[in-house]
Amino acid sequence: MFTKIFGKQKQETSALSSLEKLIETLEMLEKKESVVTKKASVEVEKAREYTRAKNKKAAIQCLKRKRLLEQQIEQLGNYQLRIHEQMILLEGAKATTETVDALKGGAAAMKKMQKATSIDDVDNTMDEINEQTENMKQIQAALAAPIGAAADFDEDELEAELEELEGADLEEELLKPTEPVASIHVPAGRQSARPAPQKRTAEEEELDALQAEMAL
Repeated sequence: MFTKIFGKQKQETSALSSLEKLIETLEMLEKKESVVTKKASVEVEKAREYTRAKNKKAAIQCLKRKRLLEQQIEQLGNYQLRIHEQMILLEGAKATTETVDALKGGAAAMKKMQKATSIDDVDNTMDEINEQTENMKQIQAALAAPIGAAADFDEDELEAELEELEGADLEEELLKPTEPVASIHVPAGRQSARPAPQKRTAEEEELDALQAEMAL
């Protein structure tokens, strides 16, 4: 275990050191390229001055040095490209290694959890749950069962009595007298819009008879 831990730390330290070294080298190459580029620009300016001074030989020498410097600049650019490629490869390898390590750690944790929880433990737990559930159902059924005088009642007799009550209610409903509906005869032809006269009460008839006698 300690070998794996220290080995992993050593690999990470080595990768970080390599990246730091590559970065330092890249910065050095960039600075050197900048210096050489400035030198090449100086040679171009000198060649122009010698050309104005009609010193062709000196101007050509400046252009030659400028081309040598340009070759060096191109070489420095290639070096930087190689450094970039190496950094990309190293970073990719580091990411791959970290991913594999993470997957290994996950697999080890899963294996450890599986060892801690076996299929027998799961089966035993489910059996206990089923047993407790069945016990609770029996307890609830026992609590809901009638006790005392209510336990002696015959359910069939109670249902028969209920049917007799329902039959008696139905028979009483059928024997109720129905109120006759007065039929209204409407003569054929044009119907009058006036409402039918209401039935006179006994008091109204006696009042009419008294008025008739007084009129005589």
